[in-house]
Amino acid sequence: MTAYGVTPLSGLPARVTICEVGPRDGLQNEARPLPAVVKAEFIERLVDAGHTVVETTSFVHPRWVPQLADAEELLGRLTFADGVRYPVLVPNERGLDRALALGVRDIAVFASATETFARRNLNRTVDESLTMFAPVVERARREEVRVRAYLSMCFGDPWEGEVPAQRVVDVAKRLMAMGCTELSLGDTIGVATPGRVAALLGALTSAGIGIETVAVHFHDTYGQALANTMTALQHGVTIVDASAGGLGGCPYARSATGNLATEDLLWQLTGLGIETGVDLRKLIDTSVWMAEHLGRPSPSRTVTALAEENR
Repeated sequence: MTAYGVTPLSGLPARVTICEVGPRDGLQNEARPLPAVVKAEFIERLVDAGHTVVETTSFVHPRWVPQLADAEELLGRLTFADGVRYPVLVPNERGLDRALALGVRDIAVFASATETFARRNLNRTVDESLTMFAPVVERARREEVRVRAYLSMCFGDPWEGEVPAQRVVDVAKRLMAMGCTELSLGDTIGVATPGRVAALLGALTSAGIGIETVAVHFHDTYGQALANTMTALQHGVTIVDASAGGLGGCPYARSATGNLATEDLLWQLTGLGIETGVDLRKLIDTSVWMAEHLGRPSPSRTVTALAEENR
């Protein structure tokens, strides 16, 4: 990688934290669930590659996400590395009970900026879903557990169309007022473009939400994920969600394709001289290994290019 040189750009952060979402967001949309032993090895490979935040699984009812029904077994198989965070998604207080019983110290809740997706994903209105999350967040913070808030459909919704920035800001403020420690802005169906990203980040900071608490989560439906990420970095964001090999989608929004591939993100960040602590070669090896388990090639262009180079 470094053979092609490093050329920094001004106005970008020196370091970016990658929140690796492949084991949860990446695998939740697979038609065939993988065995827990394979998932555990996937997570351990990601940690060995240098990731310090790896979202591991979900405590959503298995009827809704059968691919992640083995959460307890998976967490029981993991050897937790020092200095690494292993957040899990919890939808309600019962999910929090299960997570705390296993010693989880990082959780995430999953909200929507639009009513239609809230209904389809959570079977509740936006207000009802926030009411459901409030005691979860309050109790988690009382237990000194970090709480990430995912906010989906921040730019567009397949049923409602363009999503106004003010609607996103209103829900985001309520989530952060509950006590959430991080806010991940989801371009769930991948329709954002750089101008929209800049406008939303400006609206959020104007509303008093600190940019240091904001993460971005872009899907690459229209090939805009890297451009949108660059815009976010230029506006002070230092936390980026990505999925090894570009795995992912959303079972409740069929127009949502894969996440931004971690390898494609790393190629860009490394060329800009931005530190991440993640070893690109190890990550590519991991994505090639996972592609073999899934029975199809990785959609990541960087994985494809560098895997071919080594043949």
